[in-house]
Amino acid sequence: MNMKVKRFAVVAIMMVVALSASAQFEPGKWAMQFRFGFGASQLSNMEKIPMGGGELDTQFKGASSWGLDFEYQATKLLGVSIGLSRTSQGSAWEDYTDATQVKYKDPEVDLDYINVPLIANFYVTKGLALKTGLQLGYLINADLSMHTESSFEGRDLTTKTTLDIEKDCNKIDLSIPVGISYEFPSHFVIDARYNIGLTKVNKEDVFGPKDNKNGVFMLSFGYKFDL
Repeated sequence: MNMKVKRFAVVAIMMVVALSASAQFEPGKWAMQFRFGFGASQLSNMEKIPMGGGELDTQFKGASSWGLDFEYQATKLLGVSIGLSRTSQGSAWEDYTDATQVKYKDPEVDLDYINVPLIANFYVTKGLALKTGLQLGYLINADLSMHTESSFEGRDLTTKTTLDIEKDCNKIDLSIPVGISYEFPSHFVIDARYNIGLTKVNKEDVFGPKDNKNGVFMLSFGYKFDL
């Protein structure tokens, strides 16, 4: 190996070390992170619902979220964060065709929350954190919707029905987030977590006689910088 190659290798190694050292903020520092994510959600105890003499299987519904977090690096191994985000989630069912050949497509429950997650981030190695905590959610919208396809005088007729069920749902939602995140040297962050619902979503039997709780998986992308 010639001298130029050796010098290049030394400089490259020093750059990697410097970037790695900056992949996690120092104790006593505050950081802010903007993030957005997408995933899947489902309400518990809704494996099947009765419809026209049969039962419909529950399916996952797409979920999305965006917001920001503020994190305090208490020690090299522990960071504590509080966030504010808007999340769209809910649950869905399979399509259904009744005895008169009317098709019911995309039946789903849409739930929109303003969430405040309080998270403990345990850094098992530089940049890699295991996390858990408690999340408080406030319901701002709840709809039950579906598309109906039928025929009228030989022509296809499609209508969408949306029912406002916000008054049938509890406004407050509590959940336990558990997950893992990795912060790259550039402070780009990938976060995967699952929110385990603790409280009943429905205060009336709008979804059936059982208690229904939120379950949400979210994969988020964000950028974190020092304050």
